Amino acid sequence: MADTTITPDTTAPDRGNAYGQSSAPLSPRRRTRARATAGSGRMAALLVSPTLLVLTIVVFYPTLMALRESLYGPKGLDPKTGFIRTTEPFVGLRNYADVFGAAGDRFWNAFGNTTFFTVVTVALETVIGVAMALIMHRAFRGRALVRAGILVPWAVPTAISALLWRWIFNSDGVANAILGHQILWTTEGFHAKVAVIVAEVWKTAPFIGLLVLAGLQVIPKEVYEAARIDGASALRQFWHITLPLVKPALLVAVLFRCLDALRMFDLPYILIGAQKNSVETLSMLAQNEASNVRFGPASAYAVLLFLYVLLMALAFVRLLGTDLVSDRDGRKASRSRHRRNPAARRAKEGRAA
Repeated sequence: MADTTITPDTTAPDRGNAYGQSSAPLSPRRRTRARATAGSGRMAALLVSPTLLVLTIVVFYPTLMALRESLYGPKGLDPKTGFIRTTEPFVGLRNYADVFGAAGDRFWNAFGNTTFFTVVTVALETVIGVAMALIMHRAFRGRALVRAGILVPWAVPTAISALLWRWIFNSDGVANAILGHQILWTTEGFHAKVAVIVAEVWKTAPFIGLLVLAGLQVIPKEVYEAARIDGASALRQFWHITLPLVKPALLVAVLFRCLDALRMFDLPYILIGAQKNSVETLSMLAQNEASNVRFGPASAYAVLLFLYVLLMALAFVRLLGTDLVSDRDGRKASRSRHRRNPAARRAKEGRAA
């Protein structure tokens, strides 16, 4: 029988092993790059770990405990046995059923107030904040004093701000003296909503103005000079240059304000008072249940508010925050093009080798 020795074809490209991995050794340059990538990943994980630990303690653990507490009922008299219960009974989803059933009217009223305050205050704060940023960005005599005056309301604690505005909205306060009418701002009615909106916008509009000002200061002056040479008016410069370039900073500011407004509690609680249907929010409703030692329903309200805030944040980032992740999308598109173009991929690998 003839000797049939099979000689491997060294000119054929490496097809890889059965697991799809290449059997050819990595070049020194690629090995160095792989080690650098692994080292960067370990360093990134090390730097992020303290933040993740704090978030776990401050956010994740209380959220899980609130979810667990919402599945239990209050202590007290057991209607079935007639004895006093010393432990909280497990009731499953009964607290959530009561929220949408027996206590549904109060829940939807608080939900509507929360949404109304969020939409109106954030819209007004965005317009006023952008105007404040444009004023603070201009060069004029006394600009430092104007900046300090605009940012003072944001530095005032919310409780102090609510007390100040409660004095203004008293029956014999400054607001009625200016309007010339006797309005009971701190009672039930739409005027109570107006009082909360005015106080909230006055306090937090400088926050949006501050973030937008940071975005304005990184816009090159040459862009505006070129626009003026081309004959663009001030309005066209604002609409086609300023707004697009400050959009990332503005989106971040609006996102933070939306999340903060959805958790509104201390301002209406101090300015108007507790258990006022006109201004009661979801946070106030949860606090009222907890103050009456009904921790199960209070936790259910808190969990629903958490889900509401989470969904709003995800929807906001998904719909309006695309520019914030455009670089990542660009990298994905580039990798997709290389996968679809084998010749370009082989040329890139040849340069790397």
